Amino acid sequence: MRSAYHVETVRTAERELMARLPDGALMQRAAAGLAAACADLLGRVYGSRVVLLIGSGDNGGDALYAGARLAKRGAGVTAVLLNPDRTHPGGLRALRRAGGTVIPPHRADHALQRAHVVVDGIVGIGGKGGLRPDAAPLAELAAASGAAVVAVDLPSGIEADTGEVRGAAVRADLTVTFGTHKPGLLVDPAREYAGSVRLVDIGLTLPAAPDVEALQHADVAALLPHPAAESDKYRRGVVGIAAGSTRYPGAAVLAVSGALRGGAGAVRYVGPAGDAVIARFPETLVSDRGPKHAGRVQAWVVGPGAGDDAKPVAEVLAADVPVLLDADGLRLADRDAVRARTAPTLMTPHAGEAAALLGTSREEVEGARLTAVRDLARHYNATVLLKGSTTLVAGPDGGTVRVNPTGTAWLATAGSGDVLSGLSGSLLAAGLSALDAGSVAAYLHGLAGRYAADGAPAGAHDVAEAIPAAWRDIRA
Repeated sequence: MRSAYHVETVRTAERELMARLPDGALMQRAAAGLAAACADLLGRVYGSRVVLLIGSGDNGGDALYAGARLAKRGAGVTAVLLNPDRTHPGGLRALRRAGGTVIPPHRADHALQRAHVVVDGIVGIGGKGGLRPDAAPLAELAAASGAAVVAVDLPSGIEADTGEVRGAAVRADLTVTFGTHKPGLLVDPAREYAGSVRLVDIGLTLPAAPDVEALQHADVAALLPHPAAESDKYRRGVVGIAAGSTRYPGAAVLAVSGALRGGAGAVRYVGPAGDAVIARFPETLVSDRGPKHAGRVQAWVVGPGAGDDAKPVAEVLAADVPVLLDADGLRLADRDAVRARTAPTLMTPHAGEAAALLGTSREEVEGARLTAVRDLARHYNATVLLKGSTTLVAGPDGGTVRVNPTGTAWLATAGSGDVLSGLSGSLLAAGLSALDAGSVAAYLHGLAGRYAADGAPAGAHDVAEAIPAAWRDIRA
């Protein structure tokens, strides 16, 4: 599990640890990890050229002490001081004693052009609103230098708690973060500024429940349903799919394709695309009598390609089983009916659908994904899976938000979301909670997308067919 905590939680843990350590010991731990990461990146430290961009916070101190360690190993280290009067004094003394040099920002251009590594120690984890005008040109020069950019704790200019980027920010090739991940390192748009992330353990004691977490293979493997010897198709769960229309029969076929690969024992399809579904998947149980009379299911998926028929959505929401709402189902669902449900509800909007439900713009949702997914979950009293470059899953209780670490840009293709809906619904029917079903489905779907694409375009049906390979990989 990869866990991330808010700034105040991290600072509290740091204060508690510093009270038990000699003065400056915690910063030295961070500096040692930062210097080691820079040395690994350089390969050969002796004779290399390192430029430190130094602000007034502790991140600047970490960078200065790390620079001193590199200078002792033969690197030529130059520190650019944005605010000389507020530079960390101990770190500055250490750098100078080790042979490092100090220059003002107006002389940084030449040094940056010659640098092999640039260390971003401009702003700490409490920074808000992007880089200040005096720092933004340095970020631009660093990006244009061709040097590898290493961010200290997180790239300066991104917001640690939310993943928002509200102005100019440093784009790092590597971020060396201390103690724990911060949400902004896992959530777009900030995530794309962080590059690779290296976590340095500095001994923090943190709460059991993080603010954001990302499942890994082992976590997903522990959640995947596995049939026992006495299982039959009904004990494994039956998922109902109310999807498709005469205009969009393919949505029904794709949702069923995802459901058949999600661990449930059987799939019931209800809707006008029965002939198309049976032609592709003859094992599907098909009905044209509506969800209310389709027979027993352990979970419902409603909405993909449904058009404007609100009746199936209302019938599904009235059922006392877990329900997944997607696509047209999100638009057709009555919010009060969703909020009144006692069985779990999982909603799976993309950014545009989330914006419509929240009464805001797509750009606002994409720029503040954590806020958007939490707001939707609270407004609808449901678990929400917000699809996108960073897929997030949030429960209605305001607890830990899960971020999906798998995926590929090739998943941005028509029908991919229908496959995800069927897969998630099948996991609901197999007995997973809404949070686990959404998280596991997103992980499998993203991994299957990588397998299906393999560096080239892939269709939604390719993604569905790659799910078993992803499942086997995770279990292995």
